[in-house]
This record gives sequence, structure tokens and C-alpha cells, in this order.
Amino acid sequence: MKISLKNYTLRYLTLAFLVILAVWAVVFYAYILDEVYDNIDDGLKDKKTLIIQNILRHPELLQVNEFGIEDFRVYPSQEDFSDRNILSNAFFYMPFDDEDEPYRVLKTGFYDRDMNPYTLEIRTSTVEKDDLLFNLAVALGVLYVVLVFSMYLINLLVINKIWKPFKGIVSAIRQYEVGSKTTLQPITTEVIEFNILHDNIQQMWQRNEVMFEEQKVFIENASHELQTPLAITLNKLELLSNDSSLTEKQLVQLSEVKQSLMRMSHLNKSLLMLTRIENQQYKQAEYISFQTLTTDIIEDLSDLIAFKSLEVNIEEISDFQVEMNPDLARVLVSNLLRNAIKYTEKGGNIQILIEENRFQVKNTAKDIMRLDPSKIFQRFHKGEQDATSTGLGLAIVKSIAERYHLKVYYTFEEGKHCFQVTGVR
Repeated sequence: MKISLKNYTLRYLTLAFLVILAVWAVVFYAYILDEVYDNIDDGLKDKKTLIIQNILRHPELLQVNEFGIEDFRVYPSQEDFSDRNILSNAFFYMPFDDEDEPYRVLKTGFYDRDMNPYTLEIRTSTVEKDDLLFNLAVALGVLYVVLVFSMYLINLLVINKIWKPFKGIVSAIRQYEVGSKTTLQPITTEVIEFNILHDNIQQMWQRNEVMFEEQKVFIENASHELQTPLAITLNKLELLSNDSSLTEKQLVQLSEVKQSLMRMSHLNKSLLMLTRIENQQYKQAEYISFQTLTTDIIEDLSDLIAFKSLEVNIEEISDFQVEMNPDLARVLVSNLLRNAIKYTEKGGNIQILIEENRFQVKNTAKDIMRLDPSKIFQRFHKGEQDATSTGLGLAIVKSIAERYHLKVYYTFEEGKHCFQVTGVR
């Protein structure tokens, strides 16, 4: 799933903070626990010194062999006597809380005034690890939420302001159309990279405009220069064919040459139209009724339809209206209908369906064979036995459809070729 740059950054920052806080929590917990035990241990050692001093002054304290208010006990040592400080953790039952509580215990040995060995145990209440972990987790959870919310606000207020020039450049690129003669608006920012990006895009923008104008002029001139001699040649051939001294064989050959030149002229016009469509030179646009347009074109093609004895059925469920150039709309519908008429055998049937979001042309096939949908809309693709076609009719249809965000499809249904144009809802 694609997301915006600011949200992309925020997502990774959120994950990074989560990992950092988790690692920091483990380290912090271990550090705090170590500090707590260090302080408790120091207190136990100080308390040990005071208790031993009191025992030496008051021997009756040697009778304290159970933990009481003072949290220490003394008992005679056995063979394992040691005067080292042995620190450990232990749990003792507390009647008031009716549960075991954690304690830190110091165990050491000493001699009384008569040099008898005794063992001294001192305890002090310590923190419960479960409570510490829970409180730490709650604190970190609150901290994480505050950090993420703070990052969101910073991202919304500060980062949006920082990236505003970049968004302006992206917006201008999206709206840019070659040949529109628009310029990239200057930006005000202290970010070096944004200024470099703006300057480079502006240079590319200007180069595209210059190249587009040069290409447009070249194509127009080349087409005109090619069309003029073709027209002159066709006129001369027409005059030559009226020469009574020509034999029948020569007239046939002249007719073949004339047909080839006419095909070349048509090919030149089709290529010029394709180029103009791709260069978006057809600027005028209005809402076109495919219902009305189809009726007009069918009337124009009525002689050809009658010549092939075709049956044309038009089913008008509702009107299909598209905002587009009227000339291109006529070319799109005309090419689809001419294609259907051309490739339908005599006495065949053509079905036209017009509804709110679809225009469909379906015709009976000469050969019951499905065409290749991946090639049929390519330039210069034509039937194997069709030498008269330029192979550009359906390519022009596809180019016009793409220009106005329409979809054009080919399917083969029940022995019929089916072409349909649909709008994007």
C-alpha cells in the first residue's frame, strides 16, 4: 500500500521509538533494580555494625533468635561460621497482608565478648519486581503515546511546512501538459535540495516545451510536404486514366497504383492524427451524445451498409455521454462502425448497444476465430488477408479512449466480435 511521504516517515519513526523505548525499558529496569539493591545493601551493612555494637554492650540481645520489630535475629553458629557479608533475596509471610513479601537479607558471623561464634541475620523490605515492572510499563506506555502524539503534531505543523515547496513541485508536475506553455512557479525555501530539484525540473520543463514545438512543426510540415505531392500525383493519374489510347491492362495497372497512393495518403493522415492526439492538440471539449452521434454516422454509412445487405440493430437503453473533442468522438465511433462493416460478411448482422456507461459494437465474424486482444489495438496490426487496411483504425480508437480516460475492450462472444468502450466511474 502506497502512502504519502510524511506518513511514511511517521510510520518508521513510530516503530523506531517503540523499539528504542523497549530496549531502554529493559536497561532502565536493570539499572534501577541494581541501584535499589546497592542502597539497601549499604543500609544493611551499616545496620549490621550498629547491631553488633549493641550486642557487645547488651549481651541479652543474643537471646533475639526470631525476626521482630528490629528485623534481625541471632543464633549460635555451627561449623559453617563465616564473618563475610552474604546477601540474598527471600520471601517472608506477612500476616497483615496475608501474603509473602520480598525482603533483602544480610547474613554474617561475629564473636561475643566470650569469643563464642554467632550468626546474625538482618532483613529489610524491598521492592516487588512485579509491581515495579507494571508501574514501569504503564509509565512507558503513557510516554510512548505522548511521544507519538507529539511527533504527529510536529509532523503536521513543522514537517508540512518544510515539505510545502516539494508538494508544490509535485502538484505542478501532475497538472503539467506538454504544449500547455505553462511555467513552473518559483519556490521560497532554504532547503538546498528542494532548490536543486526545482531548478532541474524547470530546465527539463523548458526543454520539453521547446522539443514539443519543434516536433509539432516538423510533423505538420512533413505531413504537408508528403500530402501535396501525393495529391498532385493522384490528380495526374486521374487525368492519365482518361487517355483513350491506354490499353485495358494499362488501365488496371494505373488503378492499382492509384489505390496504393490513396492508401499512402490515408496512412499519412492517420499517423498525423495519432500524433496530434498523443500531443493533446485537440483542446476543444464538450459533452457528446453517443446516441445522437451513432445515428448520424449510421446514416452516413447507409450506402455501404445497403451494398453489403447488412442488418444493423441499435439498442438504446440510455444515453452514453462523454466530455471530449467532437471531432475525435466522431472518429472513435466511425472507426468502430467502419471496422464492423468491413469485417462482416454480406448479409451479416451488426448489433449496437448504448447505455449509460457503455458503447458496444458487435458483428458476426467472417471466420469464426477469436482475435488476439493483446495485438488488435497495436499500430499496423491487421488481418492476414487484408492488404487494404492501414492497421491504424483501432490504434486510433485506443489512443482517443486513453486521452479521455475511457476503456476499450475486445471480446469474442457466440461467434461474434465485440468491441466496447466504457467510462471510468
